[in-house]
Amino acid sequence: METNQAIAALTALGHATRLLAFRLLVEAGPDGRMAGEIAEALAVPGATLSFHLKELVHAGLISGENRGRNICYRARFDAMNGLVAYLTHNCCADSSDEACAPARAATRAC
Repeated sequence: METNQAIAALTALGHATRLLAFRLLVEAGPDGRMAGEIAEALAVPGATLSFHLKELVHAGLISGENRGRNICYRARFDAMNGLVAYLTHNCCADSSDEACAPARAATRAC
């Protein structure tokens, strides 16, 4: 992941509604969730949620698939893992400490 992509992703996740929506989509796994389900779970009006979901799409963290008049959103796990890898790249490089070992293992698990 490039620095500008990481900045865009972190900026998008820097809003409470977007972070909560992204976490819901991560929890849902590859099946994703319909926009209405996300709005209901977060108690956010549809128009407001649409704005936030578009920001996450623009940042490359989620994707949307039209299903008739509705949209199913899914987390892009490749982007999420890329962001985690970007943030932990060279973790503890100047230390012999194994403090980063759990983060590295979690990144591989996803």
